Amino acid sequence: MNHFTIRDIENLSGIKAHTLRIWEQRYQFNFCQRKESNHRFYTNDDLKYILRVAYLYHNGFRISKLAGMQATQIKELASTHYAGANNNLFINQLTEACLDYDTPSFEAVLNKTVTSMGLEKAITEIIYPFMQKIGMLWLTNHVIPAQEHFSSALISKRILLSINALEAQNLHPTVKIVLLAPVGEAHEIPLLFIQYLLKRNGYHPILLGAAVKEEALEYYCKHQPVTHIWLHIITNFTGQTTSEYLQSLSKTFPNKKIITTGPAISNIDHISLHIFFGNGFAR
Repeated sequence: MNHFTIRDIENLSGIKAHTLRIWEQRYQFNFCQRKESNHRFYTNDDLKYILRVAYLYHNGFRISKLAGMQATQIKELASTHYAGANNNLFINQLTEACLDYDTPSFEAVLNKTVTSMGLEKAITEIIYPFMQKIGMLWLTNHVIPAQEHFSSALISKRILLSINALEAQNLHPTVKIVLLAPVGEAHEIPLLFIQYLLKRNGYHPILLGAAVKEEALEYYCKHQPVTHIWLHIITNFTGQTTSEYLQSLSKTFPNKKIITTGPAISNIDHISLHIFFGNGFAR
């Protein structure tokens, strides 16, 4: 069972710790457990309960009304009240399903968001904020790697379904893109999303995946007519600065255009002329 502090709950729910204490005292909300020392702590079930209350509160429900409801009633109300498909509801539902390893519920929310919003908005407005929340839980030791892998696998599966559903077009036959993340990068979801966007726009990228060694990339490029190398770098565990790593690649592949996306490119200083960033894709 995971234990959360009141600061964790504040960060995850958007409700200030001071406000939570007032609600407990004034409205007799049973949000937390108590240690023998009388210090508060919160369990998985407490977190899910608070997320539901916070969602309803942020969508216009009076806290005094919610205080008079049973936990099961609040769960039902949060599940049926969409307020124009508020994104926080979907994010909270994904978080609950992840904590419980609830595959049917997780997939149902994913499918609902992709169907109603389209994959791009679902990724940017629901899945990315959800993964940030799970990342916060992981950093504070409240989510174990298995839970993060559980959700990542289901998200990857859903993106692959969207990729396979796209009509195959070949609008740019002379452009051959290889898509990868370097050694040390384990995140494949951004690569899958980029693959989806490229395919939707008529390109046919080859996805090599995450944690690809430079020798493997060299071997592929020697045997295939690659024109562009697309890298997505989040954390950069290559042993070099991001600038040094990209400069090394530009020397190894002087005839390839290198496109780089991801958080790690924000601190790049100088770079080769045939390296592009983000939307700087050139044919």
